[in-house]
Amino acid sequence: MARPQPPPWGHAAFLLCLLGIGRAIEIPMDLPQPPTITKQSVKDHIVDPRDNILIECEAKGNPAPSFHWTRNSRFFNVAKDPRVSMRRRSGTLVIDFRSGGRPEEYEGEYQCFARNKFGTALSNRIRLQVSKSPLWPKENLDPVVVQEGAPLTLQCNPPPGLPSPVIFWMSSSMEPITQDKRVSQGHNGDLYFSNVLVQDMQTDYSCNARFHFTHTIQQKNPFTLKVLTTRGVAERTPSFMYPQGTSSSQMVLRGTDLLLECIASGVPTPDIAWYKKGGDLPSDKAKFENFNKALRITSVSEEDSGEYFCLASNKMGSIRHTISVRVKAAPYWLEEPKNLILAPGEDGRLVCRANGNPKPTVQWMVNGEPLQSAPPNPNREVAGDTIIFRDTQISSRAVYQCNTSNEHGYLLANAFVSVLDVPPRMLSPRNQLIRVILYNRTRLDCPFFGSPIPTLRWFKNGQGSNLDGGNYHVYENGSLEIKMIRKEDQGIYTCVATNILGKAENQVRLEVKDPTRIFRMPEDQTAKRGTTVQLECRVKHDPSLKLTVSWLKDDEPLYIGNRMKKEDDSLTIFGVAERDHGSYTCIASTELDQDLAKAYLTVLGRPDRPRDLELTDLAERNVRLTWIPGDDNNSPITEYVVQFEEDQFQPGVWHDHSKFPGGVNSGVLQLSPYVNYQFRVIAVNEVGSSHPSLPSERYRTSGAPPESNPGDVKGEGTRKNNMEITWTPMNATSAFGPNLRYIVRWRRRETRETWNNVTVWGSRYVVGQTPVYVPYEIRVQAENDFGKGPEPDTVIGYSGEDYPRAAPTDVKVRVLNSTAISLQWNRVYSDTVQGQLREYRAYYWRESSLLKNLWVSQKRQHASFSGDRLRGVVSRLFPYSNYKLEMVVVNGRGDGPRSETKEFTTPEGVPSAPRRFRVRQPNLQTITLEWDHPEHPNGILTGYSLRYAAFNGTKVGKQMVENFSPNDTKFTVQRADHVSRYRFTLSARTQVGAGEAVTEESPAPPNEATPTAAYTNNQADIATQGWFIGLMCAIALLVLILLIVCFIKRSRGGKYPVREKKDVPLGPEDPKEEDGSFDYSDEDNKPLQGGSQTSLDGTIKQQESDDSLVDYGEGGEGQFNEDGSFIGQYTVKKDKEETEGNESSEATSPVNAIYSLA
Repeated sequence: MARPQPPPWGHAAFLLCLLGIGRAIEIPMDLPQPPTITKQSVKDHIVDPRDNILIECEAKGNPAPSFHWTRNSRFFNVAKDPRVSMRRRSGTLVIDFRSGGRPEEYEGEYQCFARNKFGTALSNRIRLQVSKSPLWPKENLDPVVVQEGAPLTLQCNPPPGLPSPVIFWMSSSMEPITQDKRVSQGHNGDLYFSNVLVQDMQTDYSCNARFHFTHTIQQKNPFTLKVLTTRGVAERTPSFMYPQGTSSSQMVLRGTDLLLECIASGVPTPDIAWYKKGGDLPSDKAKFENFNKALRITSVSEEDSGEYFCLASNKMGSIRHTISVRVKAAPYWLEEPKNLILAPGEDGRLVCRANGNPKPTVQWMVNGEPLQSAPPNPNREVAGDTIIFRDTQISSRAVYQCNTSNEHGYLLANAFVSVLDVPPRMLSPRNQLIRVILYNRTRLDCPFFGSPIPTLRWFKNGQGSNLDGGNYHVYENGSLEIKMIRKEDQGIYTCVATNILGKAENQVRLEVKDPTRIFRMPEDQTAKRGTTVQLECRVKHDPSLKLTVSWLKDDEPLYIGNRMKKEDDSLTIFGVAERDHGSYTCIASTELDQDLAKAYLTVLGRPDRPRDLELTDLAERNVRLTWIPGDDNNSPITEYVVQFEEDQFQPGVWHDHSKFPGGVNSGVLQLSPYVNYQFRVIAVNEVGSSHPSLPSERYRTSGAPPESNPGDVKGEGTRKNNMEITWTPMNATSAFGPNLRYIVRWRRRETRETWNNVTVWGSRYVVGQTPVYVPYEIRVQAENDFGKGPEPDTVIGYSGEDYPRAAPTDVKVRVLNSTAISLQWNRVYSDTVQGQLREYRAYYWRESSLLKNLWVSQKRQHASFSGDRLRGVVSRLFPYSNYKLEMVVVNGRGDGPRSETKEFTTPEGVPSAPRRFRVRQPNLQTITLEWDHPEHPNGILTGYSLRYAAFNGTKVGKQMVENFSPNDTKFTVQRADHVSRYRFTLSARTQVGAGEAVTEESPAPPNEATPTAAYTNNQADIATQGWFIGLMCAIALLVLILLIVCFIKRSRGGKYPVREKKDVPLGPEDPKEEDGSFDYSDEDNKPLQGGSQTSLDGTIKQQESDDSLVDYGEGGEGQFNEDGSFIGQYTVKKDKEETEGNESSEATSPVNAIYSLA
C-alpha cells in the first residue's frame, strides 16, 4: 500500500499561473493599439512537395492591420501570382499547386509585415525549403571478401535528403540485422563489424533510408559477404574504426544535444568506456547508446565544453581517443523588449539584451525600417541595447524591432510604444466565485487596464488595510497570491485600481473546501487464481463537491469487465486471473482536487512447466536427470515430481518415480533392469501442479533375473472339484528381463505328495479334479530369460466347497415381547459343513394376524448369526401375529437343508400413529379434527386419546384431554377466542397402552384488516367439495324455475311493486353461520359472520347493489356486514313485517336474482 505523490499536472498548472503573472499588461482590444504578431511559421520551414504551401502570419491590432510580404528582401506582389493567395483577415500565404507548377520555384526567404496607422510589426525571416527524397544511385556491388576475425565497414552513403533520412540495415528479405557490441550501425549510417565471424555470411546486408515527408523507404543494393576461414582466429589489441587517429574535435551549439562516438575493432570484441578530462560526466544529462559506443549529452551548455576520451579495451590491451568539444551559442535572450504603454508626458524605455558565442550584435528598427533612417524624434534616445523615451506624446506611437544576430543565428522581437490616456477599468467578470482546497496555495486574479498604469490594492470583506506581505503577495499584474489557504481566509476580496484619471474595483468571493482524502487505502494483497479479492478505497471529501472514484491498473485506466464490481468504497475482482496481477491505483477526485493510493496485487498461479530435460551420468541402475525450472508465478515451487513411462507393459501410462525439493533442478534416479525409461517432471507449489514437461529422451537398462515374486497369491475353489490359483502380475519395473513368466507349484497339505508344477504366462491357473474343501500348499515363482527369481513363500489355499449336508438341530424359540424372540440351537458337525462355516441363518415369515380380516404380507425375511454362535435374537416383528421359522447352515457355496419349522405367536403391542390426521377451521368459532385408523393396530384398539392446548406466541394455555371410542374418527373443538391457535396430539390405544402420537396445529387466524382474504381461502377449499357442487346445481335449478314463474306472471299482466326506499336496513332475522358454503340450515338464531359474497369460482365480489336474494320469490332480506358488503344468505322464513300486498318484492325480479348470484 502506498500513497503516490500528487500528480505533476497540479504543480504544472500553478506554474503556468505564475508564468502568466509575469507577463506585461495588455491593451484591451477596444482601445487603439499598434499591430502585434500572434502567429508565424518556423524560421526553417520545410514543406511536402505533394501538398499546397502554407506560410503562416497572423497579427492583432486596432484598427485591424493589413499585411504584405517580402521574398528574398524584395516586395512580393501576391496579386500578380494566380497560385498565391492571402487568407481573409490574416497574412497567411497559401500557394496552390492543384493547377500545376513546381514547388521548388517558390523556395526562398519570406518575411511578413503587419501594418496599421500606429505602426508596423515584422515576422521572422522564414526560409522556405521543399522536402527532397532523391533516388539511390544505381550501382553493382561486388561481393565483400574478408578474413575471419578481421574488422569490416559496410558504407551506406545515402543520397542527400531534406531533411536527412533515417538509416537502418536489413537483409534483402526485410529481416532486421541483429546488432550487438560486435556488429552495430554508426551515427553516419555505416555498418561496423569489430571482427567478422563465419556466421556473418549467412545473410546479405542492405542499407535502407526512410524519408520523413514522403514516408518512403529506399533500399540500396545488398552487400554479399564472403568470410575466409582459418584454423584459428588470432587475438589482437583494439584499434579505432571511427573516428580515425588518437584525437579529434567537435563543435556543438548551446541547447542542442552533443553526440560523441567511438567504434573499435579487435579480437575479442573490445568494451568501450567514456571519461571527461578534469571532471565527471554530467550524470543528469549523459546517457550511453549503441552498446556504449556513443555518448549523448542533452541540452549542452558552456560548462560541457572540454576534452572527452573513449577507452577501448580487451584482454589484449587498450587504446584511447580524445575528442575536444567546443560549445558555441546562437543568440539567446537575457532581456527581451516588451510593449511599452505610457500616458502623455511619461518616460519609458525599451531594453534588448541578448548573449551568444560569439557576442551578437544589436540592430534597432522602427516600423520595419532601420532606426537611423527614420525621422528624428527629440523625445527618443538610443543607448546601445536600450531606447529611452522622455516626455512622450501621441506622435511617439510606433512598433520597434530589435534584431540581434551572430554567425550561428538571429533573434527578432517586436515591441510597440503606445501613448494612451485611459482611466482604470476592470477586465474580468464581476463577483467571481473561487473555490479552493484548504491548505493549498491559490491566486485571485484581477486583470485591469489604465494609462497611466494604475496602482492596485486588495482588501478583504470591505475593511482593513491593504493585503500584502505575510501570507499574501500581490504581483505586478494585480494578482493576489495566498500562500496557504486557511478556513479564516474565506470571504469577499476587493481589488481597487487607481490612477490620476480615476479608480475601478471588482470583487472575488473565496470559498474554502475540505480536502479529498483516502482514509482507508487499498492494501497489497496476494491471491490465488480463481479467488475473490476486494481492494478498499474509502474517501472523505467536502460534501458540497461531487466525488468521483476511478481506478488505474499499471497506471492505465482500468476496464471494469464482468468479473469486476466497482463500488463507491471498493473494487472487487471475482475469479482472479493471472492478467489481474499488477498495481491498482484508486483516484478519488472532485472538481478541485484529488487524492490517490496504490496497492499491488500479486496473483499466485500454478508454476510453468519445467523444460530442457537432460540425462547425464548414465549407469546400469541409476541416472541423473537435470531440468530448467519454469516461472513459479509468484508462489515458490515446493517440490518436483519425476514420472516415468515404459513402452513394453503399459505404453503411454505415466507413473510417479520420485520427488525432489523445490530448490533443486536435478536428481539421481534409481532404475530397474530391462526398462526402456522416459521421464518427465512436474513442478508443484501451493496453488497446484504445473503441466508436465516435455518427455526426456529414452534410456534402456540392461536385463537381470527377477529379484521378487508376484504378490497376493491365493488358492480358492470356483467349483466343488477345483481350485483356482491367482496372483498379482509383476509390473515393468520388477520384470527385469524379457519373456516374464510364472512357475506355479501346488500339493495337498500335510501329505508327502510330490509338487505339481506348470509354467504360466498370465495371472491365474485352475487345478481340476480336487476333493471337496481340501487345503493345498501353493508357490508361485517369477522367471525371465535371464533366470529365476528367489524361492517363493508357501501359501495355503483350499479347493471348492459343496452345500452343507446337515441342518441345525434342537431349535428352541422363546417370545421376548411383542416384537422380538430369542433362538437357541445345537452346533452341526464340521464334516457336514463341506466348506467354511460362514453363518447360521434363520428364515421367518408372518403367517397371519390375530385381527380378523387384516391382510398381511408373507414375504420371507432372515436373520444371520456368525458360525461360532449357538443363540441369537430376532427383532422388529409385528405384534399380535402368527409366525413360522426355519434355520439353515450357510457356507461359501450356499444354504444347507432346512430345520424343522417352528411356529410362534407375538403378543399384543401398542398401535402405530393414526393416519391422515387433519385439522380444519371452517369458521372462527370451531375447529374440526378428523383422522383414520392406524396402519398397524398391533392389537385390538380400545380407543383414542387427544391432548390439546391453546397457545399465543410463547403463552400456552391449560392442556385438555379427550378420550374416544375405537370407532370415533371426528371431533369438533369450540374456540375460546379468535386469536389463539391450538396444538393437538393424538394417539391410539390398545390394552397394552398408547401408541405413537401425531401432532398438528390449527391454521393461523386471519388478519383482522383483511378478513375477506381469509374467507376466500376457506371458500376456495369448500368449492372443491362434491356436496358444494351439488348444492350449486340445485340453486341454479331453483333460479331457473323462478325465472319461468316470473315470465308467466309478466305474460298475465302481473305487477311488480318495489320498495319505497332502497336504503331500508335489512332485518337481522334468520342469519346463518358463514363458513364459505351455501348450506341450508334450521339454526336460525346464529349470528351471521363474514364479509363479501363468494362467487361460484371462489372469488370475492363486492356488492354495489343493495338488492337481496330471497327464497323462491318470497320477500326476504339479507344482511350487510360492517363494511357494507353483502353476505349471501338463503332463508325459508318469510319477512313478518311485510303485508300480503307485497308478495312480489323487489328481490323477485329476475334481474336482481341474476345479479345476486353473479
